Amino acid sequence: MRERVLEFSFKYGALIVIAAVFVFFSLSKPYFLTYNNITDILRSISIVTFVAIGVTFSLIVDGFDLSVGSTVSITTVVAAALMVWYEQPLIVVLIVPIAIGLLIGLINSFLIVKVKIPDLLATLAVMYIINGIHRTYTEGYSIYDNMNRTDGTIAPGVFSASFKWIGQGKWLGIPVPVILMVLAVAVVHIFLTYTRVGRQMYITGGNQEAARLSGIRVNRIRMLAYLLSGGFAGIGGILFAARVGTGQIDAGAPLLMEAVAAVFVGFSVLGAGKPNVIGTFFGAVLIGVMLNGLTMMNLQYYTHDIFKGGVLVLALAITFVHLNRKRA
Repeated sequence: MRERVLEFSFKYGALIVIAAVFVFFSLSKPYFLTYNNITDILRSISIVTFVAIGVTFSLIVDGFDLSVGSTVSITTVVAAALMVWYEQPLIVVLIVPIAIGLLIGLINSFLIVKVKIPDLLATLAVMYIINGIHRTYTEGYSIYDNMNRTDGTIAPGVFSASFKWIGQGKWLGIPVPVILMVLAVAVVHIFLTYTRVGRQMYITGGNQEAARLSGIRVNRIRMLAYLLSGGFAGIGGILFAARVGTGQIDAGAPLLMEAVAAVFVGFSVLGAGKPNVIGTFFGAVLIGVMLNGLTMMNLQYYTHDIFKGGVLVLALAITFVHLNRKRA
């Protein structure tokens, strides 16, 4: 009986918690269960989901990318600077931040795969470097339309309507970031589940030596995982800038914890027991619903980390208690 309860809680616990939180806020706050609020929740989690997808890739190959938050920060201010400082066309504003994210992923993979620095230490060092670069680049100021620069000049550009549409617009009544998020989750799920490279990522994460002996180019697979992690964080930075209409310094700082929480909650969705993009999405939904409800209840923002940390501890406890019992 006890085994069945544990198995059930592992498979469906996360979904039950999401449903319970959703019902609680729906009953306690009349405006919670409205179309506008639900779309606001989905829009708010779109950025976290993109960042969390990147973290998911790194965890699949038995690594961990701590630099995704700082990658969001630098790509946010770069996207803003390209428009406000340099008046670049939309295509450049979209391509350059993603390229920067890929470059950061390449640096991470070089340090981890070639230099053999442990994942946590390498990405932690890169995180500090990127934070310093983006603060130095902006001189500690956020970037906004026609801002006054430190040299006394006024920036010539503004955030274009077409760029802000990516983060604020709607298509057929559905927020554009939500559409992009759903497409990303679907494409990544298909990639990880039905392609050779996706399956090789899971094999590499499960046992690198066995993967190498079976002919998998482990180093290339790990490098690809970190490239994708940086690329998705870069997309998250673009969405952040487009949503708020400014290039905020340290924009990605709070996103790392939320992304990690989403990924580990996803471990227990439908009993996956491993990083998976569908579970990551549901984990992001749980974080988004909880923060939205807490805001409606007028809880001060600085208390939100307590609840996010609590959710992460609960998710980790359920996942690792189950995995340890299976190993025993």
